[in-house]
Amino acid sequence: MEILNVVAAAAASWIFGAVWYGTMSKQWMAASGVTEEQVKSGGGAAYIVSFICALVVAGMMRHIFQWSSFEGLMMGLVGGLGLGLFIAAPWIVTNYMFAQRSRNLILIDVTYAAVGSAIMGFVLMLF
Repeated sequence: MEILNVVAAAAASWIFGAVWYGTMSKQWMAASGVTEEQVKSGGGAAYIVSFICALVVAGMMRHIFQWSSFEGLMMGLVGGLGLGLFIAAPWIVTNYMFAQRSRNLILIDVTYAAVGSAIMGFVLMLF
């Protein structure tokens, strides 16, 4: 199943998430209503679960790419971006609209889903 490709893609996306949310931490906390103390009190569970979720997404993305006969880095990048923008992002927006979350939170989290998926798709096509 080319497990190393899946792990590498998940890790790349997960690392991007660490950088993205590290950069956007103040804005994300303000938009989500979460305090720094709450983030710290969560321990490592959120990080572990988020990596497991990245593995699941990378595994399914790999299967989609294989079934679609994707070839090349650009197809991986565009395919990942498309999945992020047109599959993941609408679910995030729908959930956040019903939860009456802020536009800033939607923008921050949708950007992560789109760019993270693009990175994941790109890395999947490296091998």
